[in-house]
Amino acid sequence: MAIKQLSVFVENKQGKLVDTVRAISAADINIRAMSIADTKDFGILRLIVSDNEKAIAALNENTVVTTTQVIAVKMDDKAGALCNILSALSESGIDVEYMYAFTASADFGAYVVVRVDDVAAAEKALGDKGIATLNETDMKKL
Repeated sequence: MAIKQLSVFVENKQGKLVDTVRAISAADINIRAMSIADTKDFGILRLIVSDNEKAIAALNENTVVTTTQVIAVKMDDKAGALCNILSALSESGIDVEYMYAFTASADFGAYVVVRVDDVAAAEKALGDKGIATLNETDMKKL
């Protein structure tokens, strides 16, 4: 039930980020979630989009784009919700490489995207604690 995330390497120069987002927008692709981490020379723009293949095609052929399997989890709007997710992973010996959050207008829900080294084990650990993960179809509905 993992979902695909796009990682786009964006040169850390004036206008490069907007060019990247403009290309995705011009192709009528909805960005559902995003995160950006930068270094002096480049940034890594991590995206969950409405159409991965179309987004990859829309980006300039000189743009480096990779896909990664990540987990998306809906969080309850209450104290400790994120702690429950992270505890379930930690108790199963699963390390979190990175994560970021987003909200959805369809249900006003809060979600977290988690990158782990073993997606299947992470989904099992979460499922064993009654924490459901989303799949690509679920993401399209948000």
